[in-house]
Amino acid sequence: MSNTDPFPTLLIIPTGIGCNLGGYAGDAIPAARLLASASECLITHPNVMNGGSLYWPDTCIQYVEGYSLNLFAAGDVFLKPVRQQKVGLLLDAGLESDLKKRHLQVADGCVASLGLDIGPVVTTEREIQINLKKGLSGSSWGNIEEPDVLLRAAEKLKKAGATAIAVVTRFPDESEELETKLYRQGNGVDTIAGVEAVISHFLVKHLLIPCAHAPGLTPLPIDYDLDPRTSGEEIGYTFLQSVLVGLSRAPDLIYKSAMKTKENAFLQVKTLLKNTDLGAIVVPQGALGGEAVLSCIEKFIPLIVVSNQGVLNVSSTKMRLDCLSSEKNNILLAENYLEAAGLITALRHGINIKSLRRPIDCLKELNEE
Repeated sequence: MSNTDPFPTLLIIPTGIGCNLGGYAGDAIPAARLLASASECLITHPNVMNGGSLYWPDTCIQYVEGYSLNLFAAGDVFLKPVRQQKVGLLLDAGLESDLKKRHLQVADGCVASLGLDIGPVVTTEREIQINLKKGLSGSSWGNIEEPDVLLRAAEKLKKAGATAIAVVTRFPDESEELETKLYRQGNGVDTIAGVEAVISHFLVKHLLIPCAHAPGLTPLPIDYDLDPRTSGEEIGYTFLQSVLVGLSRAPDLIYKSAMKTKENAFLQVKTLLKNTDLGAIVVPQGALGGEAVLSCIEKFIPLIVVSNQGVLNVSSTKMRLDCLSSEKNNILLAENYLEAAGLITALRHGINIKSLRRPIDCLKELNEE
């Protein structure tokens, strides 16, 4: 492998856990752009790239839903980069007529102004009904009252030719007022993010095509004490535009088991991204218990752990990973994403990380037994 080749890197900032960076409306996009520049191939998920009304398309970034990332990291799924997806739009019957029209206008605007391929559009036969909940850790989650209704509409879109699906469901406006205020001021957890992940995970599991979610909400009154990290959610009527842009170039999901039945499977695999191509995975300290992270640790893929506080405390110390950092050089600690980008650059160019830190220990001679 040449130092000029891309260095596929997986960036995960879990949804709904209130990370200082990545817990808000697209505030992790600058970090993703930096890591994509360092690696020239960044694989990340909608929570990182969705900025409400804001977005940033980058040909070096692969937009992959979280459940798909778990399958990819485990080696069950390959990623096939594409030029363009045909994004079907799934609308909840619970959307009021004006709110539904706003989302349709966003889709029309993305066709007219951005050249995206969007359609067909399907509305569910009845309301999906979303319930918002909060875990003991403080992370957000929730459930769907009518999952069968959601799935039937999604299956209809796939059958009609959609290769990716953007979902808009009506979320309750009567969410905890204090929680919402704290979040808008930069001191809380996104109360809707957890159940958004539940929705997209559910659809990808059953359909195995790229899916992402945008909540349907009544716009909030203006807040003069707003944290800049939440501003992407405040400047429009919907959050759909960033989802459509991300899905428009999301890679296809190819089951590894399906490749075994095809002719010239080996040659096909060479053109796909697979977990064995990964050079590193970047994850917040405290959020190391996810399936994708555990799969990468198991395969000795270098893990870059970034100080990025959230409500979870599944840390490298609690998982007893610290002992591996010096032994196998697979666990690397970074104070921020600037430092993480430097570590990726060093790994990509074959620079010994120890040579960049002080003090440098002298080499020790092996003693013969």
